Amino acid sequence: MPAESAPSAERLRALVADLGTESADLDTMLKPLDETHWRLPTPAVGWTIADQVSHLAYFDETAYTAATDPDRFRRELAELVADGIDLPDRIAARYRGTPGHALLAWLRRARSTLLDTFAALDPSLRLPWYGPDMSVASSVTARIMETWAHGQDIADALGRTRPATNRLRHIAHLGVRTTGFAFAINGREPPTAPIRVELDAPDGEIWTWGPAGAGNVVRGPAIDFCLVVTQRRHRDDARLTTLGPVADEWLRIAQAFAGPPGPGRAPGSSVSLGDDGAASA
Repeated sequence: MPAESAPSAERLRALVADLGTESADLDTMLKPLDETHWRLPTPAVGWTIADQVSHLAYFDETAYTAATDPDRFRRELAELVADGIDLPDRIAARYRGTPGHALLAWLRRARSTLLDTFAALDPSLRLPWYGPDMSVASSVTARIMETWAHGQDIADALGRTRPATNRLRHIAHLGVRTTGFAFAINGREPPTAPIRVELDAPDGEIWTWGPAGAGNVVRGPAIDFCLVVTQRRHRDDARLTTLGPVADEWLRIAQAFAGPPGPGRAPGSSVSLGDDGAASA
C-alpha cells in the first residue's frame, strides 16, 4: 500500500465538505420515497433500500464513537466480532422493521453529528476501525466511499441515474491504497510489482497513480474503476483495460471497504453505463 501523505487541516476541511455534498445528494434521492420504495430489493442480495440506509447510519455512529471514545469502540468491536464476521448482515437484520422515515431521520442525525465532529478533529489523529487504524482523513474518505457505493445500490433499485462527479477521485484513491489489503484478505501475497492506474475523470482530466512505465497498468473511466473497487460491478462488465497479470488479478479481488472478502456481483448483473459516465439500472 502506498504511503499516505501527511494530513492537513485544509485537506480535512475539503474532505468533510465533499462528504457533506455526497450526503446531500443521497438525501435528495431518499426524501421522496414512500414505504413501498424503502422495501425495494437492491443489487446487494437480501438487502432492501432500508437496509442500505440503516447500514450507513449505524456505521456513521460507530465512526463517531471511534473518534470520540476509541476504547469504547474497541470494546464494542470485540463483542460484535465474537458473534461472527457477518456483522453487516446482522446489523441490517436488527433494523429491518424500522419505518423508512425513521431510518432517514436517523441517518440525517448521525451524518450531521459526524460532519460536525470530524471537521473539528486534529488531522493527525489515528482512529480505530474494522481493520487497521486509520487517519481522520482516511476515515472521512471511507465515509464518502460508503455513501457513494450504498447510494449506487439505492439508485439501481430505483432505476435512477446519477451523474459522475469529481468526488469519485476520493473513492479511486481509496481503491488504489487498499490494493495490498485486497490481496491479503483473499489469502494472497500482496504484489511487489508496482501498478499504474490511469483514469478518465468526469471533467476530462486524467487521474494517475503509480509510476509511469510500470509493467502492470489499469486504464479506463473513473466511474468504472470505482464501481469495481467497491464491488458494485463485476470486473468483466467494466470498461477497464489491463496490462500485466498482477493488474488483472487485482481487479478481480479489489475491495475498497473494510472487513472480510466481499461477495461482489455476478457478471452481467450490474448496472449499465451511458456514454456520459452516468450509472443506471
